[in-house]
Amino acid sequence: MHRLTRLFVALVLVLSPLAAGVASAAPDLETRLTAIQGLRIISKATVGEYRYFVLGFRQPIDHQRPWRGDFEQRISLLHKDESRPMVLHTTGYDLPGGPGLSEPAKLVDGNQLSVEQRFFTPSRPEPADWHDLDIRQAASDHHRIVRAFKGIYRAAWLSTGASKGGMASVYHRRFFPHDVDGTIAYVAPNDVVDGRDVYADFIAHAGDDDACNRRLEGVQRQVLQHRDEVVAIMLARGYRYDGLFGSPQKALEILVLDTPFTFWQYESQARCVIVPGPDSTVEQLVRFMDDTVGFDFYTDAGVAPYTPYYYQAGTQLGSPKADERAVADLLRYPGSSVPRSFVPADIPMRFQPGAMRDVDAWVRLAGRGLLFVYGGDDPWGAEPFRLGPGTRDSFSFTVPGGNHGADIAKLPEAQRAQAKATVLRWADVPASVQAATFDGPGPDDLAELRRRPL
Repeated sequence: MHRLTRLFVALVLVLSPLAAGVASAAPDLETRLTAIQGLRIISKATVGEYRYFVLGFRQPIDHQRPWRGDFEQRISLLHKDESRPMVLHTTGYDLPGGPGLSEPAKLVDGNQLSVEQRFFTPSRPEPADWHDLDIRQAASDHHRIVRAFKGIYRAAWLSTGASKGGMASVYHRRFFPHDVDGTIAYVAPNDVVDGRDVYADFIAHAGDDDACNRRLEGVQRQVLQHRDEVVAIMLARGYRYDGLFGSPQKALEILVLDTPFTFWQYESQARCVIVPGPDSTVEQLVRFMDDTVGFDFYTDAGVAPYTPYYYQAGTQLGSPKADERAVADLLRYPGSSVPRSFVPADIPMRFQPGAMRDVDAWVRLAGRGLLFVYGGDDPWGAEPFRLGPGTRDSFSFTVPGGNHGADIAKLPEAQRAQAKATVLRWADVPASVQAATFDGPGPDDLAELRRRPL
């Protein structure tokens, strides 16, 4: 054997055990996670092919003034493989109760980080200064999470969210446009000018049979005409209204005003057959309202977890104006269906009219890598994000007759194919690798998003 060959073989024999030792000593996922500054593992489990972690991550209360202290924000991680794409799922609300993959994570067969929105408990500073809840602070939360986890997940990153979570994903891109390679925002409203409202007109033309809306208006009037009987049922169930709402009558009126909006948010033209007619009993009316709108939500306890949403709606996001025309003569508390009614009086609120205009201008003039999906009959799509002259590599699709559960899978075939191809391209994933049936652990928490009102 040649002397150099013998030397090479000897080196291989010597170095091979060392190399094996280095490989065996490579840190596992848990070690790498806990090495992230400010991160702790709260719980862990195995779900099919995925490892599932609930994590706590320390965030500055105020990213512009970090010396003011920090709080722990909850995150969940569905880990499949470090080499797979990562999907940042901005929930917009609290953390889902269990593991659930978003549609983009299923499509690219990737990993997923779901982030609880700041100020939803337990991700709330104590004491809470509500001035620290705004879209830029939340975007900065997401930015720090991306920076922390990119040390582990070095493949392409996407972001996604539905409803308020979709809005949050766009706001994140507005302030940190290069954090991810593409954003898929589902059913995300864009209330650019809060005082200019088209929701009522949109609802009036939802569906393909005007009789449906006339029946919904009839239900509104019948419930208020029997308000004392309905309120007696509400109180008999043990619901409380002596705190935030102050009166069950006021809560009932807000619920009644929300009825057409909520029906079209979650139902469809085909479901108009369930709307009670003019000869319905109080019990039939109550059953319909329970199934469609939900008496349990319009209570002090029901709305309390959503104070952060209503605070943001009343300070930056904007909100639809309740259409009172069909029942104006029956109202005792006109003008009550506004965010202020859902936020405790000791929390100050001042609306900032420029916040949404700024984001809208960015989408139209500088947005890149954005994909929007809306439902054709979903009232929240009445004021959508629109692409503009400066928007690049971006798309907007609408599911005909779709509601607030619209997604890529429900699009017409040609649009569905285009949307899938775009997501795969952004994720740098060949079409042959995608999860063909969108399989994954647990329910799809975006498709099951049945939050009221957004």
